[in-house]
Amino acid sequence: MTGVLERLRGGLVASCQPVDDGPMDKPDIVAAMALAAVAGGAAGLRIEGIPNLRATRPLVNVPIIGIVKSDSRETPVQITATKQDAIALIKAGADIVAYDATNRPRHDSRDAVLATILSHGAIAMADCSTLDDARHALTGDAKILGTTLSGYTAATAKAEHTPDIDLVREFSTLGAFTMAEGRYDTPLLANQALSAGADCVTVGSALTRLEVMTKLFVDGLHGARQ
Repeated sequence: MTGVLERLRGGLVASCQPVDDGPMDKPDIVAAMALAAVAGGAAGLRIEGIPNLRATRPLVNVPIIGIVKSDSRETPVQITATKQDAIALIKAGADIVAYDATNRPRHDSRDAVLATILSHGAIAMADCSTLDDARHALTGDAKILGTTLSGYTAATAKAEHTPDIDLVREFSTLGAFTMAEGRYDTPLLANQALSAGADCVTVGSALTRLEVMTKLFVDGLHGARQ
């Protein structure tokens, strides 16, 4: 476990999650994204979905954070919402399983999902929205605290599309491995996260969502023309 965290410390995790149902949303393309990210120096990967994880795991030797995203009318929780999802990710080769650590209703409680991850031999990453989420996750022995869900819950939503670096600072005081994640779309912001106390930074859309980044440039050009 310590070895996996040390391999990530001070580095970049590339979240290879294409736009859902987009032209790049295919396991072989996700695996190619992962290989390209590792070739560029990524210390680890965040992979969504069992087929994508199965396609990627044999090709890389860096730590992989696995998640399953699901949509349900019964709960706003999307990230590894069930014990079954956690077990499937571990069987598919995830070194770390990230789960929604917020205090929101779901079929399997956050504590049950966390306990399942640990009992099946993987490292647990708590995707948090607040300091209270992180503190609760630590009581269950989560080893990685992620700022992933700050700004993405009803209680933390904000108009500014900026990362929550203040939450990184707060997490860094808790004595666990802190993962800065969520809207880190420039090298400068990633650097600021490390300076604020993050042990590692996850970057997603800026690296692997071509549609999102292309639209930013197109919108910028459109604004200039007007």
